Amino acid sequence: MSKSSEKPKQPDEHGEDHECPICKDTELVIKRDERGYEFASFCDCRERKAWKRRFNQALIPEEFVHANFENFKRATQYQQSMYDMALEYLSEFKKDGGEKVISKHNLGFIAVVGEQRLRELPPHERAPMKQKHNNFGVGKTHLQIALAKRLIKDGLNVLIVSDVTFMDELIQAKMMNDEGETLNRLLYSAIHADVLVWDDIGKAKWSEAKEALYYQIINERYRKQKPIVFNSNEDRGTLSEKIGYAAASRLIGQCGPYLLEVEGDDFRLKGA
Repeated sequence: MSKSSEKPKQPDEHGEDHECPICKDTELVIKRDERGYEFASFCDCRERKAWKRRFNQALIPEEFVHANFENFKRATQYQQSMYDMALEYLSEFKKDGGEKVISKHNLGFIAVVGEQRLRELPPHERAPMKQKHNNFGVGKTHLQIALAKRLIKDGLNVLIVSDVTFMDELIQAKMMNDEGETLNRLLYSAIHADVLVWDDIGKAKWSEAKEALYYQIINERYRKQKPIVFNSNEDRGTLSEKIGYAAASRLIGQCGPYLLEVEGDDFRLKGA
């Protein structure tokens, strides 16, 4: 969140700075009932602060802080299809009598022809095939971050991870001499978040240890029927090779109707 969007803290009579001068950042205010008895009530700032905490804990990449549905460009049919699917998926998170409802489906945007498949082509075939089946810069991450922000606003705990960074952190934690404390903390966050947004899954270089970690996280969320919102520059086949066939089967299988193979123009290059 940009600093300019945060409310300045207000000093109280003792000169102490508080974001909320009413409750002095305790999120509680003391009131009196009709008989004069005092009771504590939640301050109006509580939900705003809870939203801010969820926003910060989600680990939204800085370049997508301002991503939302309203500024998602729908200049092509495939972008419109992505947009429509994301909104339809969002409707699965309906509030039932005030209780939050979490979709049991995953949402995935993947390639028609995966990056690994393109790399395996002879050099003279690679460039024209990449141009024909481009999956980069089509707006996958923007749209899924917009979805994540809407879910955060609705009170859900969302965790956003970028594949290469996240897998490197897990491997480093696995090698730390702390009796697995750091690794277990990272795994717990990924497994127990209401919604896990996994950006560019399958991008990390394959290793047996990483494949085991992919399976552990995806399988646990599959067992708990907790959703993963993901995108990948790999296709169904190459994604299976990068994260393991068992993990990919669960990840893709849980999508149901919410899996879209996307290809089109690279809008990053158009803006360069």
